[in-house]
Amino acid sequence: MFTTLANTIFKESIDTYHIKDNVDQEFKNPYDKQTIEHLLYRKNWIDTVQWHYEDIIRNPNIDPEAALVLKRKIDASNQDRTDLVEYIDSYFLSKYQDVEVRENASINTESPAWAIDRLSILALKIYHMQEEVDRIDASKAHIEACSNKLTVLREQRRDLSTAIDQLLDDIAVGKKYMKVYKQMKMYNDDELNPVLRGQKG
Repeated sequence: MFTTLANTIFKESIDTYHIKDNVDQEFKNPYDKQTIEHLLYRKNWIDTVQWHYEDIIRNPNIDPEAALVLKRKIDASNQDRTDLVEYIDSYFLSKYQDVEVRENASINTESPAWAIDRLSILALKIYHMQEEVDRIDASKAHIEACSNKLTVLREQRRDLSTAIDQLLDDIAVGKKYMKVYKQMKMYNDDELNPVLRGQKG
């Protein structure tokens, strides 16, 4: 199943990041550039770094100038995340390009890669909720509440994994078909963002 591979790689990425636990650490992808494993590892690494960017920027005592620099990094990270999703969808489009689509085939509400994007985020939620469960300085009530949340998150991952694998199986036999729309982000485009457009001159 594809999601078995994806979940394994997401865990590897998250575990590797947390060895140093530093948003500025060097990124090294252990997988060959021509493989889907490479894309999955890179995708989750972006998500993991951004997760920690979001933690840092929520510090009420953060220096305003540092917060602005970090906001720019978050914007760039969001663009990288979108790009990686599109690369992953391109992989599936190529893989299933020769499938004969059935006459009654239907389209899914989201592409495989956007569902995989949610799976990557779930891996991060599970990792950090497990950290809360394992805290020795937390109250019993806190640990119990987090343990209950962790159970739900794991159930979500099982359900989402099943749904993704079913979607890919359906695409492979022509019961579903892919239609990918390039994400039309407006905030980084100096023709679409009115603030950036006003600065052109």
